[in-house]
Amino acid sequence: MVLYPIVVPATFLALIMGIALAARRILGLRVGLVRTALACMVGLSVTSGLLSGVSTEEDTLTALSTIQIGIALLAVISILVLAEIVVPTGSIPPVTEWWRLLRNRVARARRYSRISAIAFRHGLGPYLRGRERTDTHLARSLRLALEEGGVTFVKLGQVLSTRPDLLPPDVVDELTLLQDKVPAAPWASVREVLVTELGPPEEVFAEFDEAPIAAASVAQVHRARLKSGEEVVVKVQRPGVRRVAEGDLDIVGRLAATLHDRTRWGKAIGVRDLAAGFSAALREEFDFRVEARNLAAVRAASADTDVVLPQVHEALCTSRVLVMERLDGSPIRSAALESADRGGLARSLLDVLLRQVMLNGVFHADPHPGNIMLLRDGRLGMLDFGSVGRIDAQLRSALGKLLLAVDRGDPAGLRDALLELVTRPDEIDEQQLERALGQFMARHLGAGMRPDAQMFGDLFTLVHRYGLSIPPEIAAVFRALATVEGTLGALSPGFNLVVESRAFAEKQFSERLTPESLRRTVTEELYSMLPMVKRLPRRLERISAALEQGRLGMTMRLFADERDRHFVVTLLHQVMLTVLGATAGVMAVLLLGADGGPLVAPQITLYQVFGYNLLVISILLGLRVVVTVFRPRDGG
Repeated sequence: MVLYPIVVPATFLALIMGIALAARRILGLRVGLVRTALACMVGLSVTSGLLSGVSTEEDTLTALSTIQIGIALLAVISILVLAEIVVPTGSIPPVTEWWRLLRNRVARARRYSRISAIAFRHGLGPYLRGRERTDTHLARSLRLALEEGGVTFVKLGQVLSTRPDLLPPDVVDELTLLQDKVPAAPWASVREVLVTELGPPEEVFAEFDEAPIAAASVAQVHRARLKSGEEVVVKVQRPGVRRVAEGDLDIVGRLAATLHDRTRWGKAIGVRDLAAGFSAALREEFDFRVEARNLAAVRAASADTDVVLPQVHEALCTSRVLVMERLDGSPIRSAALESADRGGLARSLLDVLLRQVMLNGVFHADPHPGNIMLLRDGRLGMLDFGSVGRIDAQLRSALGKLLLAVDRGDPAGLRDALLELVTRPDEIDEQQLERALGQFMARHLGAGMRPDAQMFGDLFTLVHRYGLSIPPEIAAVFRALATVEGTLGALSPGFNLVVESRAFAEKQFSERLTPESLRRTVTEELYSMLPMVKRLPRRLERISAALEQGRLGMTMRLFADERDRHFVVTLLHQVMLTVLGATAGVMAVLLLGADGGPLVAPQITLYQVFGYNLLVISILLGLRVVVTVFRPRDGG
């Protein structure tokens, strides 16, 4: 009697834990313990209520004990299945996170209301609700709304301006006018960032100019001199800009998901994937260490050229501060070019960009006139490496084939190279695509034709018309070429991009045909083939011996891929559970409908006990099959 107050709760707790573990095991779901325990208590209460009218005789209780446990387990699993359908596990955060999430939701709601007000003020509200485009002033309204939205939305518009394969030409032209100019941040707040990242500027630098030479929405640039006497520029991130941008990126992602679900044009251009790529790129841009690595990579790829790239002082670079060599000159849009060799400068710039793209695979993705400087020694310099493109060897090879087909005027070769570059749809009329590419080449690449930005726009339009999807890396290459075409025109009016690119290709081809280059290529190929050549005689001998003795055979493994095996095992599992559940259900009906049988309690036969137990088992197996069928699976 003394142990009764302890034994009963302990037994009840053990029963709850046992039923909880059995329920989780049967369902095959990682359901939270708290949710499972609550479901057990509710299920046991319901079961007790349902069975309250059953006879309390000892023989009856003993006979029905397994049925009681089965019904309790069935009730618990039913509650868990219903809870998972209504409120899946993980959809409700822990209680400790509620206050922080509430504050974030309130802040997001405030920002979202401001952005919505901006959109409606500029007449964009109907388009957010799925309306198709009818307003000829949409492009300008969109640009003004993005400018008013702040840094994140200005950057989003600038990224969209590089995707003429997705947006109409007038929208692209308008978005290229987006300006990223803002008043300079107060020196006190800038100094606070410097002190946090590097220490007091008067201790780190010999001199530091408090007045910035340039200010944008993400950062501003100051002149400084190191204690070693070297002239540098210091790029300092604006205080608080990352926090604001993170909130805006969350809104951009939610807005993209809404547009993807509610509008046809959102699905057509893949707005959700665009938002995800943009968010990843902007988060990188807020980390100046990424820009420092980008600059080092492009600088290494441009080592043997006439274009100067600043050197990074890595010891003084952090996520919010970037210190690099100061280039003495001025942007070409404001430089005096009368006495310069304009054609030579343009060829140098095109040469370095093509080397970066075709030979090294890492390139400056935004070479507009503001990022190209004319130095005092007459050479060109490159600035701003927040936007850098990278392409792998396979894409570089396909891009080389494309340029070679353009040089030869070969529409079939251009089609094949283009299909290697893009994501190919399941069905495409290759012959019609070849004719369209031939018309494109005749329009833009014929004798006496000078390529311009319209050429790239027409190419993107053609690609979009045939349902081809350009990878972001290749889109960055075309964007850089379209941008540099305008820069080359500013340097040397009348500069022909195609003709000079052909000269670059011929030069590279000639360099690869020198005896030294050929010998090096042959040596590399022989080294790569040597292990295979050494194994070849032994393998040929084995094959010939097996053929001579009549023992040559072929082994083929079915379901060699792990994903195929997993699919088959899962399917067999579901079929077995379905068959077992159906069999148990049929046996339960037969036993419950059978007359006679030994009595295990007053008015209860052994057949009925077995029948009710089998009925519970059948329902449990059926629930397991239902949960397995409707459970979300990881992509693969």
